[in-house]
Amino acid sequence: MSDAVNKAHSDSDIETKSYQELHRPSSEFASRSEYLDHELQIMKPRRFGLNLPGRDFRFELEDLVPALAGTIGIIAMYSAVMMSWADGLTAAWDHVNLGKEFAIEVARVEMLIPALLFCVLASGFINPRANLAGNHGPMIPLIGSIALAGAHPLALAILLGVFGLLLSYFKGGSKLVNLTSQGTAGGLLIFLGFTGTMSQIGSIQDWAVSLQSADIEAGSMGYVGLIVLGINIAVYAYLAKINMRWLAIPVCAITGLLLALGLGAGFDLTFETEMGLPNLNPVYWWGSTEEGWMLGLPNLQHFIASLPFAILAVAMWSPDFLGHRIFQELNYPKKTEKVLMDVDDTMTMCSIRQMVGTAVGGGNITSSWGTYMIPAAIAKRPIPGGAILLGLIVMTVAVLGFPMDVAVWPPVMRIALLVGVFLPLLEAGMQMVKESKDSQAAGICIFASVVANPVLAWALTMFLDNNGLIGDKERASRLSFVDKIIIPVGVFVICLVAMLAVGMLEGQYGIPAFL
Repeated sequence: MSDAVNKAHSDSDIETKSYQELHRPSSEFASRSEYLDHELQIMKPRRFGLNLPGRDFRFELEDLVPALAGTIGIIAMYSAVMMSWADGLTAAWDHVNLGKEFAIEVARVEMLIPALLFCVLASGFINPRANLAGNHGPMIPLIGSIALAGAHPLALAILLGVFGLLLSYFKGGSKLVNLTSQGTAGGLLIFLGFTGTMSQIGSIQDWAVSLQSADIEAGSMGYVGLIVLGINIAVYAYLAKINMRWLAIPVCAITGLLLALGLGAGFDLTFETEMGLPNLNPVYWWGSTEEGWMLGLPNLQHFIASLPFAILAVAMWSPDFLGHRIFQELNYPKKTEKVLMDVDDTMTMCSIRQMVGTAVGGGNITSSWGTYMIPAAIAKRPIPGGAILLGLIVMTVAVLGFPMDVAVWPPVMRIALLVGVFLPLLEAGMQMVKESKDSQAAGICIFASVVANPVLAWALTMFLDNNGLIGDKERASRLSFVDKIIIPVGVFVICLVAMLAVGMLEGQYGIPAFL
């Protein structure tokens, strides 16, 4: 940045002047990166007020990257959630018979109303410090169990929303973030990044091996996955080298699409989703047992069956939110605290979005939107501009229909998640583990995650670290008894009881669900 701009923007100026007064065109800066850093440092988002383009923030070309990345990610996640509900409820209820058509229509409901209310309006104009409410990925494998346990999607949403609002009201989310050390957070990110990376690679290879070619004697086209992965990793590495990693999702997703088509895998891509609007009448989805979800409104038994899953989902929010905020901190310059996502505000928005989105007919289990936040942090962009663009793109895709078929095609979806979420998570975790005390806490967190799961591992490592048993031995002296014992032990017990109640440890250790 030029000396003139530096002089004009002293610390006192940044505190007293508005964003509009402090903004300077990018031509006055030595590089695009300096301009983006400056934008982050001068922004002053209004919390639960009206934020306007030009006055409080600007749209930049870089905002398209998290918008496109979030669109690809959410189509994939919503589709997976709704298919899991369709399969689980069909197996659990005698009168229910739900399939792919139902899943697509419910996904489109989730992509229209919540996108308008909570992407465009909430995170775009009303509170740009609240990250977008996306999808709770770790809960997807549990949806079959949720359905078989007799839970009801609407009952689950109401309970989850109420618990989330209570936690955000008492500032529980930000408290847990502050009690999580660098080493614990780094270990959590490394584990999530590594396991996610391996999962996406495995999914691409499974897809490639499943392809059949009459031109090859053995019939398999497994080499397609290897080529798509190899070339995309090279592209990702090159983008990182030239400091343009923020372009990874659109560039690599398009590369994966073109490579797969060029190698003859295009016959696997079919367009089935037609243009139009889904049924937006909540009565259609919940008012009759013969329409929509075919379940009717929930009763007391449904709420009881949904209770442990709602507790578990909210308990798993904090480490999820923590990872996204830390990713911002690692990629944003100094003096940008005002644009970092607020964990409690994000929890509030997720809770309200959960109840509203399901009430109108949806079925998503929500959390902080990682496939938006991680690319946005890499691109050095604040929340509002990309949130508005993402909401508009998501609604357009929901109406058009056919882009959903492209976005969920494995060489597009898996590559986007690989380079846009899991590899950056892995890298961020490794950056956080710089000292021996951090590596000790990270190692314990990773080990415990393998033995049990990331949520229990996070709670256990937080307890050990905050009491000086691992990591920084001086840390315990700076914390109160509540911070060292009550909160970590309470979180661990709540998570453990909820997991035992719903049978999350049955597959690994044969411990059956007690509900």
